[in-house]
Amino acid sequence: MDSPDVADGSDDLVWQSPTLEVRACSVSSMDNNVYLLTCVATRTHLLVDAADQPNRIAALVPGGLQSLDLIVTTHRHWDHHRALAEVADVSGATTCAGVDDADSLPTPPQVRLAHGDTVRIGDLTAEVVALRGHTPGSIALSVPGGDAAGTRVLLTGDSLFPGGPGKTESAADFTSLMDDLEQRVFAEFADETLVLPGHGAGTTIGAERPHLRQWRQRGW
Repeated sequence: MDSPDVADGSDDLVWQSPTLEVRACSVSSMDNNVYLLTCVATRTHLLVDAADQPNRIAALVPGGLQSLDLIVTTHRHWDHHRALAEVADVSGATTCAGVDDADSLPTPPQVRLAHGDTVRIGDLTAEVVALRGHTPGSIALSVPGGDAAGTRVLLTGDSLFPGGPGKTESAADFTSLMDDLEQRVFAEFADETLVLPGHGAGTTIGAERPHLRQWRQRGW
């Protein structure tokens, strides 16, 4: 599929295969992307970033919030978890977040995730990729796309966007994020990997790979 842009406020089917569906909507004035990953076989639903507007999120989930099984928060910044407490309370879904951001969330996660951990979505297994720098506990999720080409879907929060890494507060944080991106993302995932960030349009690993040196040189 083409790189999705969900900033128009519509429920957008951004990926579909025999095993995985990914839908998204944009919420709040900051155009935060909320993603719903569904295992086709079991109709298990995982929500990535309950960013804002609980009613909007409820409309994204088939059957409403009570059908939601898991919630993963990619990082601790306030614009990515404003609806977390309400969505978690109404849905009863299991909450998950990176171990080093967990204590900063309004709802303490039931599962604390580290690099290399896995999260089950019905019959599917999502792999946790820690990307330290935007925040200490930022994580991405890598999910098998389920198509014949072997595509993977990578949800990166605010750690990777079209055009570069997410914002960092110091040179050390920038270096940390770039190191993790190069070693844990660009060295591990094929060019066809679909990147779904926390704001705006998606991209692919192949589209971003040629610019790694430029990002290093410019320092952001």
